[in-house]
Amino acid sequence: MPPPARANADIARDVLDLAFRLESGRRLPVLTRFEAPITLRLTGRPTPGLAADLDRLLARLRAEAGLDIRRVAAGRAAVTVEAVPRARIRRVLPQAACFVVPEVSSLSDYRAARRRGGVTRWADLARRTRVAVFVPMDTSPQETRDCLHEELAQALGPLNDLYRLPDSVFNDDNMHTVLTGFDMLVLRAHYAPELANGMSRAEVAARLPAILARLNPAGEAVAPAPLPPTPAPWVEAIKTALGPGARPAARRAAAARAVRIAEAEGWRDHRLAFAYFALGRVAQAGAPGEARAAFRRADRIYAASTGTALHRAFVGAQLAAYALADGDPDRVRAIAAAHLPVAARHGNAMLEATLLMLRAQALEMQGRRAEARAARLDSLDRARYGFGPDGAVRAKLREIAALDPSASGG
Repeated sequence: MPPPARANADIARDVLDLAFRLESGRRLPVLTRFEAPITLRLTGRPTPGLAADLDRLLARLRAEAGLDIRRVAAGRAAVTVEAVPRARIRRVLPQAACFVVPEVSSLSDYRAARRRGGVTRWADLARRTRVAVFVPMDTSPQETRDCLHEELAQALGPLNDLYRLPDSVFNDDNMHTVLTGFDMLVLRAHYAPELANGMSRAEVAARLPAILARLNPAGEAVAPAPLPPTPAPWVEAIKTALGPGARPAARRAAAARAVRIAEAEGWRDHRLAFAYFALGRVAQAGAPGEARAAFRRADRIYAASTGTALHRAFVGAQLAAYALADGDPDRVRAIAAAHLPVAARHGNAMLEATLLMLRAQALEMQGRRAEARAARLDSLDRARYGFGPDGAVRAKLREIAALDPSASGG
C-alpha cells in the first residue's frame, strides 16, 4: 500500500488521538505497546484460508510497519488469535462481529474473568503483555480477514477510531477493511525506538515530529490541512442509521440528521459524502428516488476529494444497480470499468464480485451472452471469498438479475 499523501503535522494529531483515547471517548493515560519480539499464536478452529490470510498480514506488518512479529505453534504467546463460531462471539457481545481483549488468551478465559469481575480494562495497562483477538470461523473468508486486520491492528497499536480519517481501518465507516499505508505508518510510529511504554501524551507529542520526519519524509513537504473534529451527535446519528436495532423510519431520520449536521458544520470532506451514502442505503426500500439522489450527491463529493477512490467505488456499485434497473447497460459497464481496479487493489472481493456481476448482467442485457457467462465465471472466485458459500453467491446473482427489466419482459 502507498504511504499517506498528507502532512506529517496532520498525521501527528491523528496518531495522538488514536493512541490516547478509546472508541468510547475515554482518555488513556499512557502509551502502551508490546516489547519486541512479538509472538502470535493461531488457535481455535481456523480454516486454511484464515491461516494464509494471517501469514500475509504478518508479512506486511514486518515489511511495512517494521514490527518484529512472528507466529508460534505452541505455548503462551503475546497475541492469541482464536477462531471461534460466530454464535459464541455473539453470546459474549451481541452486536460484535469480532473483538480484542487484553490480559486473556482465550474466549473461555475472558468469560471466566467476566463472571468473577476480573476483566482488565485497556486504561489499566502500563504495557501490553498478553492480548486475545476473537474472529469468526464460520462466516465469509473476507469477513474473517477484515476482522483479523482491524482487531490485530488494535491489539498491537491504537485502540480508537476516527471518522475524520479517509484512508484508514481506524474508522467506523468500514470503507477500508485492509490495513492501509497510513495504518502501517501509524503502527511504525507507535513502535518507534524514540517512544516507550508509560509515556504521556505530551511526551509522545514532543517526539512525534522528528519520528514522522524520519519515517515519512514526503509528509514534511505537504501543507497541513486539518479537518475539524467530528461532533458526537453526528456519530450517534450514523450509528443509529447503520447500526442494529433501529426501525427503518428511525434509521432514515437518523441518516437525514447526519446529513443536516454535516451541512451545518460546513463539511465538504468524506464525512459529508458518507452521510449521504448512509442516507442512500437506508432510504432504498421506502424512497428509491431519495436514495438515488443521495448516492449521486455522495459520488460528487467523493469525486472532488482526495484519497476516496474506494469510497466512490462503493457508491458506484449502487449507481450501477440503478443504471441496470433503468435498462442502461452501457452506463453499468462504464461504472464497473472505472471502479473494478480500485476494488481489486484494496482487496475487497465482495465489492469486486458485485461489480463483475453487474457487468455480466449488462452484457446479458445487450445479448452478448458468451461474454456475460465469462464475466460471471470471473466473479465466482471473488464472490466465494467475499460472500461465502455457494448459496450466498447464487442469492447475490439472483438479486442482480432481478434488476434487469429485460429479463422479466419489462
